[in-house]
Order: sequence, then C-alpha cells, then structure tokens
Amino acid sequence: MKFLIAGYGSIGRRHLRNLLACGEKDLLLLRSHRSNLPEDEIQSIPVETDIEKALAHKPDGVIIANPTALHLDVAIPAARAGCSILMEKPIAGSLERIPELQAALKAGGGRLLMGFQNRFHPGLRKARELIVSGAIGRPLSFRALWGEYLPDWHPYEDYRQSYSARADLGGGVALTLCHPLDYLRWLFGEFAAIWGFSGKISDLEITVDDIAEIGLQLANGMVGTVHLDYYRRPAGNDLEVTGTDGVLHWDNASGVVTIHKNSEPEVQEFAPPAGFERNWLFLAETRHFIDVTSGQAEPSCTLADGVIAEQMVAGLRCSWIEKRILSFDEVSAIE
Repeated sequence: MKFLIAGYGSIGRRHLRNLLACGEKDLLLLRSHRSNLPEDEIQSIPVETDIEKALAHKPDGVIIANPTALHLDVAIPAARAGCSILMEKPIAGSLERIPELQAALKAGGGRLLMGFQNRFHPGLRKARELIVSGAIGRPLSFRALWGEYLPDWHPYEDYRQSYSARADLGGGVALTLCHPLDYLRWLFGEFAAIWGFSGKISDLEITVDDIAEIGLQLANGMVGTVHLDYYRRPAGNDLEVTGTDGVLHWDNASGVVTIHKNSEPEVQEFAPPAGFERNWLFLAETRHFIDVTSGQAEPSCTLADGVIAEQMVAGLRCSWIEKRILSFDEVSAIE
C-alpha cells in the first residue's frame, strides 16, 4: 500500500517514522517546505507541494498532519479520491466545512480514523477495563487535567508562530488539547450538558485561549471537570474518577493506574507493560490505520467522534459568551 503524509512538522515526522517501523516503505510527502525540521530522514521520499499532484500517485491512505486550519484542504480531495484517512485532531478550525468532508467520504467510499491516540494508551485501556468491571463501584464524578507549557513543546521553533498559538491556523488550547473530551466519552458514554470558561490569562505572547475550564454532566448522571492549559510547569496529564467504592487515578506520563478502594487499606497499582513510552500510542494507532486502509478493520474512532469533540469546544465557547449551560441537543446542532 502507498501512504501519503500531509505535513512534515513534529507529528508528521512521527507518523513517517512509525509507518517505516511497521514495514511500510511506499511513502509520499505533501509539504509546504515551511517546516524547520532537519530533512535528512526524508531525502529518499518523494515530495509534492500540490494535493492534486500528490493524489495522482494514487495513495491508499492519507495522514492529515498539517496545521489544523489546512486539514480539510487535503482531506476533502483525498476523501473524494477514495483514500482512507487518518485525521489528526481536531478536524478543522471550525465546523463550517465538515459537511463537505462527510459528503466526500460518502462519494469516495474511503474510511476515516480520528487521531485520538489516547484510546490506545495501555494505562487508559486498563482504567476502562477496571471501571467497567466495577472496581470502584458505580462511577460518580471525574476530574481530567492536561496542562503543559507551550514553549516547551517544540524547542526548535518559536512557540508564538506554532499552529497551536495562532488562531489563523486553528490553534488555541481547547481545540489543540481536546483529547479528554474524546476519551471521557469513550470511557463513560455521551455527555448531557456542558458549561465553562475559555480565554487568555497567562503571560504567554499569544492571542488564542490558553486555558479552558470545562464542566460536564454525562447522560449516565456523572458530573466532572476538564482543565486544559498552555502554561503549567511541570506538565500534568491525568484523570481521577471517584466511585461509590473507591477512587481510580490514571497518569498519562507513567501509564500507571492506581485504585484506592473504600473497603481495602492497600492501594492497588497497575503498571503498563515493561518499556512503555509515549510513542506506543502512536504505533498502535498506526497499525490500526494500516488495517483500516487494507479493509481489515473499521475505524475505532470515527469522524462522528471527531465532530462531537469539535462541537463540545464550540459549545464551551458559547457557554462562556452566553453565561449558560448548553444541553447535548443544543451542542449537537452547532454547525
């Protein structure tokens, strides 16, 4: 199979390395040549700068890894051409053109996998297994946090010019760090209401939101919060779930899950497999995308999942502007 990677920033390079690690050698890059990454790894890989010329190579799968605001300029023609797509989250900087993508996928017959790689985290998968098994009783509430100092993300570039920091490229913390909005639905089911705050409060030299404080009520009755920011040092990325019979905690960095049960004094600890490191998530996602592209699997995280995450961000912003709680029906109607 042939794979096209659109974009050669840090995530594009990661996808390239992982495809090679999975034995895929028929690769093609679509580039703007604005990346400041070294090019020694891509000397032997064909490069196009125009999407139609890239699609003339007839790729089977396309990985969308360019800036958020440019995603659909590649994804829509690729979908029309019948390619399977791995779409880095979020889908786009706005919801405006998503119906066009949906129509293109229907016309082309390809499949789309959303790039919410936390669904492949062994620790989070263990947490899901434990929650479903009733290890902490009936889940009642949750607290998800992801804070990480933006200038530390890519030390090789000026953070002020990164896509994450620029509104014109689809940046802002609520969109860029929207992973918890997806994995909470994956863990617990659909949400029923959303409210919160999104804005700029730090000294970072950016004009997009650097904090999002989100409240959620789920359809199963659970209530919780999601905190996202661009300024936390040291970085933190974890989830705590409180149930009728204890508390579960998952740490993204270590992969460790712990359970404090009401009825047992000793803490239960579940470590990830030996040698675990962050790229495992992306490798597992790559293997799944290869299976999706070859027709051996259906996407485990769909375009519909991506649309809901994006609608939740839009709902959050609407909630702050209008100073009210939005229902699921109101959020799902946002276009």
